Amino acid sequence: MKQIVLDNQRRTIRCLRTQLATARREADAIKEEHKANQLALEASHKVIAGLMEIGLSMYKKIERMKAKKQKAKENHVVCHQKFQARIQEAEDSMQAQHLIIEALVEEKDGLIQTCQGLQEANNAPAPFDDEWEEEPEEQPEEEEIEDIPLGEGEIDDE
Repeated sequence: MKQIVLDNQRRTIRCLRTQLATARREADAIKEEHKANQLALEASHKVIAGLMEIGLSMYKKIERMKAKKQKAKENHVVCHQKFQARIQEAEDSMQAQHLIIEALVEEKDGLIQTCQGLQEANNAPAPFDDEWEEEPEEQPEEEEIEDIPLGEGEIDDE
């Protein structure tokens, strides 16, 4: 009976050793899987950090572009306002010149009437009338160019 008990204990020990070996193999496989997962996790963290850095850089560039766009818009508004002010000044100047021209024309008409009134009072002929006579333009006479036959005549370089 001791032999049976010893055999049973040996079988139990072998069975337990087999279970222990299986558990160790499973534990080793789990450790290897854990290491692989740890490496993948570290790689993921590096990728995420890189992507965050790229995202931050892009955000900064976008903010700079927005600032440039806003500055360009402000400059455009200022330029437009200056241009509008110049246009208004030109229009005001043109209107003032128009008023001056009208005043000068009225003064000229008044002076002509005064001159005509004085001439009538003195019985003199009217030197002014409203129609201007244009003098014909004199065209300059073309200078005659002397025809020199080809091949004749010498060029003196001295």
